[in-house]
Amino acid sequence: MSAEPDGPEDRLRRFTTIWSRAVYPVTSTSLTRVEFEEQLLPLARRLSELLRARVFDGDGAKAIGAALVTAHCTDPEALTRTLDCVDAYLVLYCAGDGPQDEPRLRCSRLQHAMAAGYAEALRARTLAEQESIAQAALRAQGVVAQALHASEARFRAVFEGAAIGIGIADLDGNVLQVNKALLRMFGLSDQTLRGRRVQDWVHPEDAPQTWKLYDELVRGEREHYHLEKAFNRPDGTVLWTNLTVSLLRDADGDPQYQLALMEDTTERRLLNLRLRYEATHDALTGLPNRTLFFERLEKALNAGDGQRFGLCYLDLDGFKTINDSLGHAAGDRLLVEVADRLQSCATAPGEMVARLGGDEFVALTTGPGTERKVDELADRIMNALVTPVSIDGRDLLVRGSLGIVEGPAGERTAAEVLRSADITMYRAKSAGGNRSELADPEADARAITRHGLTTALPTALERGEFFIEYQPLVHLGDGSVRGAEALVRWLHPQHGVLGPDRFIPLAEHTGLIVPLGRWVLEESIRQARAWRERYGAQKAAGPLRINVNLSPCQLSHPGLVQDTVDILERAGVTPDALCLEVTESALIGADDDLLKPLHRLAEMGVDIALDDFGTGYSNLANLRRLPVRVLKLDRSFTQGMQRFPADPVDLKIVEGIVSLAHSLDLAVTVEGVETGAQAEQLRILGCDTAQGWYYARPGPPERLHDLALADATG
Repeated sequence: MSAEPDGPEDRLRRFTTIWSRAVYPVTSTSLTRVEFEEQLLPLARRLSELLRARVFDGDGAKAIGAALVTAHCTDPEALTRTLDCVDAYLVLYCAGDGPQDEPRLRCSRLQHAMAAGYAEALRARTLAEQESIAQAALRAQGVVAQALHASEARFRAVFEGAAIGIGIADLDGNVLQVNKALLRMFGLSDQTLRGRRVQDWVHPEDAPQTWKLYDELVRGEREHYHLEKAFNRPDGTVLWTNLTVSLLRDADGDPQYQLALMEDTTERRLLNLRLRYEATHDALTGLPNRTLFFERLEKALNAGDGQRFGLCYLDLDGFKTINDSLGHAAGDRLLVEVADRLQSCATAPGEMVARLGGDEFVALTTGPGTERKVDELADRIMNALVTPVSIDGRDLLVRGSLGIVEGPAGERTAAEVLRSADITMYRAKSAGGNRSELADPEADARAITRHGLTTALPTALERGEFFIEYQPLVHLGDGSVRGAEALVRWLHPQHGVLGPDRFIPLAEHTGLIVPLGRWVLEESIRQARAWRERYGAQKAAGPLRINVNLSPCQLSHPGLVQDTVDILERAGVTPDALCLEVTESALIGADDDLLKPLHRLAEMGVDIALDDFGTGYSNLANLRRLPVRVLKLDRSFTQGMQRFPADPVDLKIVEGIVSLAHSLDLAVTVEGVETGAQAEQLRILGCDTAQGWYYARPGPPERLHDLALADATG
């Protein structure tokens, strides 16, 4: 079945065609260009799969690089053209739609791995060639000693025609013979190079064992050695080579000469360095990226006993607003300016600045005295943001929230340190931003717990971990139980029973409050029906009623009214069995659209209670436009009545509220009643109903059964 026009297969073949056209001119092959393209197609398909794989497969990319050598793409220009082609076109044709930042980072890492695989395969091929040359040299040297001209001719052909550099020196290090490839590598004439001594080629970047191996070889203690070595060229540049040095013995087995075989790896090394830089640095700002930062942080954390570190985690305040209003180009220029300023803040030894992504930056300091140094670094960062940034003629005020973590090495992982810094930064942002905060283990633990609860919330409802407790509502006049307030609880597998204050804000933040509130309403209505069926006929004052709290998020949900109607109908309960409690703060400044669902519910017969009345600083005149039937007086107004004598100011306030409510034909319920004297005082003031520990704590429905039964039997 053929692919759709311009489908993934078409784009893959287009990429393969570009690749084959770039590499074919520098490839030693008898294939035609079209045949060569078909040979590259499986490699291109595998490369496309690696780009889109969920987990980076470096070995797969190495295998592709090695396959190029197998396909006779051994000219160094073939690797350069391949990597240029992959860099320019792989993401364009094989990444698919969507954000390109992650595919481009993955593409850089694939290039690095391909270059490594190509180098390893080419090295293996070269070593095989070197071994062949070495054997030929050994045979030829023996023939020279015996003056066999035919073998000398064969040795000369191999010596002069080899693509790698070859040199022969005596055991004192005097260079005797070199081939043309070696002369080209060094940029020297034959006479100049043959006059040199091996010991003159010491380089500052020589590995520690380089000259130890050399001494062992010329003493006859080893037959050969292989390593990477740098040489200084006359023009001041550095020549990097894969160097193999072998010992040549005479017919009696005594050491006589040393044979050096050199492969020029300068371009490959520079390419690897470039790819390494691109893989570890941010393309926009040039700062170290998350990968390099984690390497440095892990190194600092593994520095050993007695070492310390300090970390500053910066997030710009209001950056999204700049992006949305001025465009992403302006946002990018702002990030570049901020990066330059941060870079100037971390110039001392052991300090670095990195960009983690978006508008998040991090600064690290190590070494002694980090307790003081990290505070100074944080001050420099905050001061660097004071001066506005000019973008397109506008001066933009840059603010940032900074989280600071400091401590000894070896106690935490890099991920734990960064998480603590992230939590601390958000604590600074929550406090208003444009400030720094120092990490607090207790605050971290609370934040981690909150995150764990937020993550567990969606499945907790499915697993049936929520349950409802009921607190009775008692009539202050005759002491009868008139209903109960439904209070949801979470039976968490690790943390035990959690009150609503621990998870309701999280549910509102995540939007889970809507399904959770619907479940609470269903369970509460079902319980109200059970109470009415059992005790309703025995109560002269009317059947029991259930009070259910309604969050602001639920209030604005378009399905609130219909959900309530459906639940009441399925349960076979009349609307007067339900009272929905809405906090006063949720209705401050509410427009007619927000109040419309409450009006519809009130018209159906559902009572609406204004909860926590007196804490929202609302205009009392607003009571006229709210469809409420009950005012629930906040407990802060009645706490003074627990003392004797009662606070006269509280008495006057409660008396005035009760008078106002009754004049508007509203009932008054009081929360937090804890003593008999308090209950009696509220009864005298004219309050209608009350709830609190004086009557009963929230508990299972059976407890209300007992209270209702005692009330019904007198």
